[in-house]
Amino acid sequence: MQTTTEQLFTEARTQTGYLDRPVSDATLRQLYDLLKWGPTSANSSPARFAFVRSAEAKQRLMACMDAGNVEKVHQAPVTVIIGMDMAFYEQLPLLFPHTNARVWFEGKAQKIADTAFRNSTLQGGYLILAARALGLDCGPMSGFDNARVDAEFFAGTPVRSNFVCCLGQGDVTKLHPRNPRLSFEQACTLL
Repeated sequence: MQTTTEQLFTEARTQTGYLDRPVSDATLRQLYDLLKWGPTSANSSPARFAFVRSAEAKQRLMACMDAGNVEKVHQAPVTVIIGMDMAFYEQLPLLFPHTNARVWFEGKAQKIADTAFRNSTLQGGYLILAARALGLDCGPMSGFDNARVDAEFFAGTPVRSNFVCCLGQGDVTKLHPRNPRLSFEQACTLL
């Protein structure tokens, strides 16, 4: 399959409803095997991905979602919780072995938080592009209770939730008209 810019950007839509078609384990593995190559600072790779698929796990996640997002999670065959490992720097000897990068972060809570948030967000963006390249539709969302998600899915770990993203085959009958985007002149400056 040839991936096009239309498939990744101009024709892709943020989905609000999904068809009842499962997403296989093999597809989720392929998705991660693509997104992991996207660049992060110092190859820090702080994102952690919880693929919520079972009825029980979906119920737990739906209880954490804002009212307007509950049905999206219910319908999607998979909803990914994109988390950020607040101890990501422990993996730097493996991921960035040519220097002792772990010392850049140890004991520096704000630097850890900033780096984990920034780079897990990047990795979540790579997830969306990889999913689209594999023919999946996506619905990224921020409308949920982070503390509750963390307690439900990441208790006892250094992982904290960043955002969630539904995955599957979108139901085009549930799409709203496409929203506009800012023009180059509105969003960009040439210096």
